[in-house]
Amino acid sequence: MTVKRRLRILISNDDGYHAPGIRCLANQLAELGHEVFVGAPDRERSTTGHCLTLHKPLRAEEVTELYSPHVAKAWMINGTPCDAAKLAMNMLLDINTLDVIVSGINRGPNLGTDVIYSGTVSAAVEGAIRAIPAIAVSLDSFDDLHYETAARYVGEALEQIHWEAFPRHMILNINVPAVAYEQLAGVRVTKLGLHRFRDVFEKREDLRGKTYYWQTGVVENREESPDSDVFAVREGYVSVTPIHYDMTRYDFIGSLQEWSLRLT
Repeated sequence: MTVKRRLRILISNDDGYHAPGIRCLANQLAELGHEVFVGAPDRERSTTGHCLTLHKPLRAEEVTELYSPHVAKAWMINGTPCDAAKLAMNMLLDINTLDVIVSGINRGPNLGTDVIYSGTVSAAVEGAIRAIPAIAVSLDSFDDLHYETAARYVGEALEQIHWEAFPRHMILNINVPAVAYEQLAGVRVTKLGLHRFRDVFEKREDLRGKTYYWQTGVVENREESPDSDVFAVREGYVSVTPIHYDMTRYDFIGSLQEWSLRLT
């Protein structure tokens, strides 16, 4: 595929610079002809949400292996996904020249309420905050299979997106079934589903008799709306959900004003 427009792309993630998902994505997009830069954590940083590092210095080290020679430059950064995205945008690259930030490919889905905890989504949000078009992409599997399917779809989506109409501060949250590309059922534009977890903590005792806990959690088996991302992925479709970091409940502002909240 020959790209219609060569994009200048920053890629980040929360699984670390060495993860197979980000390497597959960066290599694929670079080999399509895009100008690709990688700024990612130096280790696994999943479920760190929008955490930032303020109590120690951040360091960026150039990565000269693992990536295709078509990738312009890659750095590993000793911070969270948001640290990595912010540092890359503001110090390692000229933020004004970036066309899009893509975060992923995440190992495991980011569906429904997952987006609140996801470092992958949060790294993309950093781009959206700075009015850079942003995409988060995740594979619906915790096995390292079929990253190439997600990478291929992202390459196609970059060709199909109407960049001139891309709303400021929006993130496209993409989830891809872990199957061969030819087995995908299609693409659906969706809303966030529920995908809630039931909190589970394992209580244990260390060798000194002190209690500690392992947090695990189990996905609740809920009925999902047919127009949700969870439902679409279960049916074998790629889900594309437009999301925003503005959490204001606009439909309730008027009702809240009627409560006459005041100082007494």
